[in-house]
Amino acid sequence: MIRVSDEVREARAVVALETTIVAHGFPPGDGVEVGLESERRVRESGAVPATIGVLDGEIRVGLTAEELERFGPEARKVSPRDLAPCVASGETGATTVGGTLAVARAAGIHFMGTGGIGGVHRGTRFDISADLLELSRSPVVVVSSGVKSLLDVDATAEMLETLSVPVLGWRTDTMPRFYDAAGGPPVSQRIETADEVAAIARAHWELVGCGVLLANPPPESVDVEYLIESALAEAEDLGTTGQGLTPFVLARLHEESGGRTLTVNRDLAAANAGLAGEVAVAYAG
Repeated sequence: MIRVSDEVREARAVVALETTIVAHGFPPGDGVEVGLESERRVRESGAVPATIGVLDGEIRVGLTAEELERFGPEARKVSPRDLAPCVASGETGATTVGGTLAVARAAGIHFMGTGGIGGVHRGTRFDISADLLELSRSPVVVVSSGVKSLLDVDATAEMLETLSVPVLGWRTDTMPRFYDAAGGPPVSQRIETADEVAAIARAHWELVGCGVLLANPPPESVDVEYLIESALAEAEDLGTTGQGLTPFVLARLHEESGGRTLTVNRDLAAANAGLAGEVAVAYAG
């Protein structure tokens, strides 16, 4: 079910990349550019990108530029629970962070770059992203700008502690709030170099075995809390929940911010991919 490209199989330092950000994180067409730029940043660091998605009944680890273009808005959003049904149906499936982690674990990949991870949703409903559970059982360093800002960041930080997932702050003492670099809960430890991350990851995997979150503040900070609250209220009125919630809120943020959040999202995704590559190279020695 899993086809790994020759380049990925032969590489010493590999970074997994999701495809949901390509298919659903940006307006049609823009997502492919973001995916290609993320791959370029990984290569610039000296590592090899392994963008993951489901095509023609196979899970592909390492996509060509032509294959990446097939991940448009109509692609199925694939979390870990959806991998097998998507493969069996032959649909095009864009992997979430959780879906990408599940495949990375199976393929022996230990590093991943992404924009932000899922977590505990706001409100009283018991809604927790599968990203956290996959991170709790996957020996992977995930580089992200914290958790998606439409979530309950503090509750997510507490859940990560419960799951024994350390949150390392890349030259910061607090977890970034995706678009906002400051104001989040304290991190487990501040980190200054890629070598430090590699050393902690190696020890953590030997002692505990689960994932590590490396929180990288966004290059530019934008306060959009009021827009998030408005978008979430609109989503509730429309009955938009589950996998459709994040794309809906992101689209509203991009529209209402005049494109500022779109720019920040694009920049932080590429920056996180590049940092993941640096850490992968450091780990490979």
